[in-house]
Amino acid sequence: MSEIAPAAARPSGAGELLQLLLDGQARTRAEIAAHTGQSRSTIASRLDTLMATGLVTPTGEATSTGGRPPATFAFNPAARIVLAVDLGAVHARLAVTDLSGSVLTETEDVLAIADGPEAVLARVITVGRRLLEESGRGEDLVAVGVGLPGPVEHSTGRPVSPPIMPGWDGYDVPAHLERELGAPVLVDNDVNLMALGEHAAVWPDVQDLLFVKVATGIGAGVISDGELRRGAQGGAGDLGHIAVPHGAEIACRCGNVGCLEAVASGRAVADRLREHGIDVADGRELVALVRSGNLEATHAVREAGREIGAVLAACVNLLNPSVIVIGGLVAEAGEHLLAGIREVVYRRSLPLATQHLRLVASRTGGRSGVLGAAAMAAQHVLSPAAIDAGIAEELAR
Repeated sequence: MSEIAPAAARPSGAGELLQLLLDGQARTRAEIAAHTGQSRSTIASRLDTLMATGLVTPTGEATSTGGRPPATFAFNPAARIVLAVDLGAVHARLAVTDLSGSVLTETEDVLAIADGPEAVLARVITVGRRLLEESGRGEDLVAVGVGLPGPVEHSTGRPVSPPIMPGWDGYDVPAHLERELGAPVLVDNDVNLMALGEHAAVWPDVQDLLFVKVATGIGAGVISDGELRRGAQGGAGDLGHIAVPHGAEIACRCGNVGCLEAVASGRAVADRLREHGIDVADGRELVALVRSGNLEATHAVREAGREIGAVLAACVNLLNPSVIVIGGLVAEAGEHLLAGIREVVYRRSLPLATQHLRLVASRTGGRSGVLGAAAMAAQHVLSPAAIDAGIAEELAR
């Protein structure tokens, strides 16, 4: 099967059966039949269909309880690949992964999102093609996942008035990339994908997680009941534009005043330190100062953590996550930011909401965005509707 398309198709049942196997556990036909309530002949037919696509493979034999040992079957994530793209304000990370998110090849590049969609996407296409060639699996590409550093209408993949992305508003990113790469393209906000990536790679058994990115801006991705929540127009998690008490007179790039981003982002902290005569240009230099032991920078980052914690305390009371993950450039300053956040969250949140709350640093080493882009793409092509559409397409040939 050359491509698994998302188009509507008459359900074959194979797509639904595959969902049972996506956990990677090998199962016998009898175990699958017991779980689904379907007849063994139906299970056998659907397994044959899935094995023909390569998405399910025999894995050996189970322990015999008398007679011939039964064969076992499992999901084969290596059957297809996806291209994952994580674009930041001044960087791009691309990776080719299998359908479980295992990275086959990857690269990181300096790239300014402000250069506009034509220039940036041309670079993405060039690098993406090179990675696909390096993987030796280009013909198995079934989807592309892209994260952008601004608001995105997920249903169309178009950026919506992104503050740091001149020329991108309303640009049809999926259509541009699909023409050049020949596979379905899904686009989302970078923080949503960071939440998805951290959840998939580190916390797969956690049902309620909040990922907070603290960098040039501040944003959050919300995992609730095991699913990414984007909100009605894709604006869920816009943590950075919640007003904070100490920011009443500080102008924010969104046009309002007093936003958390204007008070506690890497850029805001760097601006404040410069006003006190400390030479720091941006968040990266701020992190370097903290790591070098500069007391003023350390105190400023911890205070920023307290401001973030005050907003997160309200989120904890509202959403009751079991894990809050702090990522982004400023989080690389170490425990100082986390200490400030913890100080206020645990003091200001309800005891019931914080009873088992874990507040931790990101554990994906800066790869949460690209891992999330891969997970988004894989989830798309492995949905029951997409699997059944691909099978219907094969049968029609």
